[in-house]
Formats: sequence, C-alpha cells, structure tokens
Amino acid sequence: MKNIRLAMPSLKDARMRKKKEIPTIYYQMEEKYRKLGVGKTYAVFTYGCQGNEADSEVMAGILEEMGYETAQDPMTADVVILNTCAIRENAEQRIWGVLGQLKGKKRENPDMIIGIAGCMPQEEKTTHKILESYDFIDLVFGTHNKDHLPKLLYQAYMTKAKVVEVLSEEGNILEKAPKKREFHHKAWVNIMYGCDEFCTYCIVPYTRGKERSRKKEDILKEVEELVLKGYQEITLLGQNVNAYGKDLQTGYTFGDLLYDLDRTGIKRIRFTTSHPKDLDEKTIRAMRDCPSVMPHLHLPVQSGDNEILRKMNRKYTVEEYMEKIRLLKESVPGISLTTDIIVGFPNETEEQFQRTLDLVDRVQFEGAFTFIYSKREGTPASLLEDEITEEEKHQRLYRLNEKVNAGYLKGHQRFLGQVVEVLVDGFSKNGDGMMCGYTPHLKLTHFKAQNPDLIGTVVSVKITEAKTWFMIGELCE
Repeated sequence: MKNIRLAMPSLKDARMRKKKEIPTIYYQMEEKYRKLGVGKTYAVFTYGCQGNEADSEVMAGILEEMGYETAQDPMTADVVILNTCAIRENAEQRIWGVLGQLKGKKRENPDMIIGIAGCMPQEEKTTHKILESYDFIDLVFGTHNKDHLPKLLYQAYMTKAKVVEVLSEEGNILEKAPKKREFHHKAWVNIMYGCDEFCTYCIVPYTRGKERSRKKEDILKEVEELVLKGYQEITLLGQNVNAYGKDLQTGYTFGDLLYDLDRTGIKRIRFTTSHPKDLDEKTIRAMRDCPSVMPHLHLPVQSGDNEILRKMNRKYTVEEYMEKIRLLKESVPGISLTTDIIVGFPNETEEQFQRTLDLVDRVQFEGAFTFIYSKREGTPASLLEDEITEEEKHQRLYRLNEKVNAGYLKGHQRFLGQVVEVLVDGFSKNGDGMMCGYTPHLKLTHFKAQNPDLIGTVVSVKITEAKTWFMIGELCE
C-alpha cells in the first residue's frame, strides 16, 4: 500500500510552547463528504482517559453526519477507528493486539477502512512502526485534527493509500463539532485542552499540546443546552482543570467557572483531572458553596516522598498536598478523596515507598489508580538509570493495593444504613433484576429494580451491603 504523508509527528515540534494566540476552529462539514458513509457502518474503540472518550464522541458524531451507522458487530464495521492512549506501555500493547485481530477481518473484507488515532500516533516511533509494519492500516491521525476525519476518509477511499496526518503543534480549540454522546443523562464537557506541567514521566504534554482554555461563554452555552435536553450530570474535562483560564489572562479562574456553572441548573458537576499545585482556595470554596458540585475529588499525588516528587517535577511537596487535603476536609465535610500513585519510579528506595504508604494512611483515600512506573520514550525520566527489580516493583504495587482496597471498602462501609441519592445509569451487570448508578460521592451502587424509566433519574436507595468495589441497597418507595 502506498503512503500519503500529509504530516508526520515530530517530538521536537511537540515540545514547543510559543506565546501566540490559540486558534478556535468552528466545525463545518463540506457537502461532498455528507453522504460518503450512507449504507456503511462504523465503530470507534476508545482507550485511555475521559478526554479520549470525549474525543471519540466527536469522531462518532462526525461519522454519523457523514451517513455512517453504528455497527452491531464492531469488528466487522466498514470503518473502524482505534482512539489510542500512550500514557503507559501496557495500554499500547493491548492496542497492537486488537490491530492483529482486525488484520484478519480486513482479509475477509478488503474494503474495510482501519484507522488509528489519538495519542499513540503523536509518538514518532509509533507512526514509523505503523508505516513499516502495518500495511493494512488505512488512516493515521492524532489528537489535533479529528475535525479532518471526513477529508482523511475521503482520501483513503479515493486513493486506496495509507493516509497519514499527525500534527505536532501547540494545538487548537474545536467548537461546534457534532457529538454522539454515550449517555442521555450525563455528559463529558471539555473546558480546556493540553498540558504544560511536563511531569518527567509523562508523554501527554507532547501528545496533547499546550494548555488552552475554551471561552467561558462557549462552555456555559454547551451546559445550558445540556440542561434543556434533560441532562442531570456533567464532568468537566482537562489534563489539569485547575489551570483553567490562566492562559486567557482575564482573571477568570476554574473556581469562577464552577460558580457560574452551578447557576445553569445542572444537577451534578464533577471534574477531572486536578493538579494539586493549582488547586486553589476559590475552587475549594466553590466545592463548599455550590450544591451541584459533587463531594468527591480525584487529586493525584503520585508519591508520598518529596525527593521523588521533585524528580517527577510535580511542583508541590507532601506538606503542601496535605494542607490542601486539610482544607478540603474542613470545607466539604465527608468528602470522598481518590488519587493516582506510581510505584517504582527510577531508584525509588524502600524508605521512600514507605512514605507513600504512610501518606495513604494519613489521607484515608477511598480509592486510587495505582501503577508501576512505565518508561515513555522522549520523557526526561526515560533517561534515568533504574536499579529496582521488576519483582520488587510488583511487590510494592501489591502492598500498596492492599491499603488502597481497604480504603475502597471503608469508604463504602461508612454509608451502611444510610439513604443515598443515586443517578441511575442502567441495568446492572452485577446480577439479574438489578440496576445501578452513582451517588454524589461517586460510589457505584446496585439495587433491585427492572424499570427502564428510572434510567437518567435520581432515586433514593438505602444501603444494605458494602463491598470493596460497590455498594448494594434497596430502592426507597
């Protein structure tokens, strides 16, 4: 298969951070693309963070505007797009495995279009690997140009070539793009894109571009429209939502946005991801004052040792982190706190790891995403020598998870006998005759019911059982 290389990734270009105005792109599809997908099906596979899930909703919306319909069997769709994650090596390995399965499907249907999008193509080595070893892939594009999907598909159909367009730039802001939302009662809402933190272990600043905030008017309008459509909950998205507005230099901050969103009438507001460095008192006050802002915060700490935090370039100390935890617990009594933790950062000592375990005890997290450090090519940490054995890294993860899992359980046990408000997502996979949803504290709750009319509504449930990963209750009449 010949290649059409419209643009190739460049790590050097992806590092750039220039002081220039970020362009806002208002999406509009060209007429010649509108019926390209009539009579054809599509599937979008999503890997990684909630930002990728929101991007996939845009890709699905664009495909449906082109006439494509959702495939009943995603593996046999006419167009299959893998929206990828590059933050950890094991995520990439899963994606290569799925591509291996799709290769066989394409043999059965040579007209199938297979695309790989998102963060993986933003890595130079990945795109070169695709060009050299994956002849059956038709489209390669990154995080900055999902609005180009109609053009790229059209070229793939017309030329029968592999079309590659990966932009290594500071990024843009896309407005008015169609979205095929996964739910009809809760929605992802991007408030900003990109990241300027440059944690030494993380590839995201290179794959997502610089921090850039949407205008508050565009965010408020989107949420107001969701309220009119009956949505109950929004989750505000950004690599570092607490930095919202800093690039606009208007003095309008994330805390201000929360106060304004609370006045839209949306019932529940969540947000992710927060950076401890930028979590300020105004945001904490908004969590206290705004009824719609839920009493849960995911605040990644990554390590409980100051030297490791310095090597990670996290820009805060354990003491500063703990002071913000104190303010949160004081301002929002009963708040549920969750976090991210990395074990086995290059040359982390047992004493340093023990400080992380101690911090988990002090904060009393009610859940955590825990990971063994994953070397990402192009990041400063990838150049560090590492003498920790794989066996020791896995042992540390096991010890950490014992504490974290106990925190999950304790966080659920505190609601035993209480009546909680559950926003119902749908029917439960936990057992026949059960439905499920989430409480304000983000506790997954199952209860006996078989009424589809409850989906998207808030119901009262009395908690009767507390498990490690979820709660079980009885629907209150």
